[in-house]
Amino acid sequence: MQSIVLCITGASGTVYGLKILEELSRGLFVHLVVSDSGFKVMEEEIGLKKEDFLKSIPENCRFYSQEEIDAPISSGSVLINTEGVIVAPCSVGTLGAVANGISSNLIHRVCDVALKEKKKLYMLVREMPLSLIHIENMKKVTLAGATVAVASPAFYHRPQTVDDMVSFVAGKVLDHFGIKHHLYRRWKDEDF
Repeated sequence: MQSIVLCITGASGTVYGLKILEELSRGLFVHLVVSDSGFKVMEEEIGLKKEDFLKSIPENCRFYSQEEIDAPISSGSVLINTEGVIVAPCSVGTLGAVANGISSNLIHRVCDVALKEKKKLYMLVREMPLSLIHIENMKKVTLAGATVAVASPAFYHRPQTVDDMVSFVAGKVLDHFGIKHHLYRRWKDEDF
């Protein structure tokens, strides 16, 4: 079974990570890392406590804490067999650490390994406005091979709910990895 790494950090926008997890777990094995801050934001934003989240993880998913720096996915020899890494939402702290080669937790290390192994790394940054430091860090990771996006829903598909907007952003991330989904109506797609 194909696998992918999904990291959820402490940026606002936990719903993006959860929507992506829901879609990924339909057909791939998911290596999941949630930062301590990610759990705090998850509880604050959607009322989901860490222990309840951990009980709800799909069967085809392996959870790692951010402290598990010795996890199998921290090695290039394991990561080479994945489709890549998604960080959603990606905090600007995580962006800065990765841009500057600092691997102080498993999320940073997994991103570092993806870059060195030339695997896909998609960082869905959730911050606004952006400072020049953020933009410079986006430039650094982009030049190193990552794809950086700011969570920015479109409106041509006429979203009616917050979930419609979340689904659009999550779908764009999945598109980058060639993962089929029906999360949003594509431009001029009358058959959706």
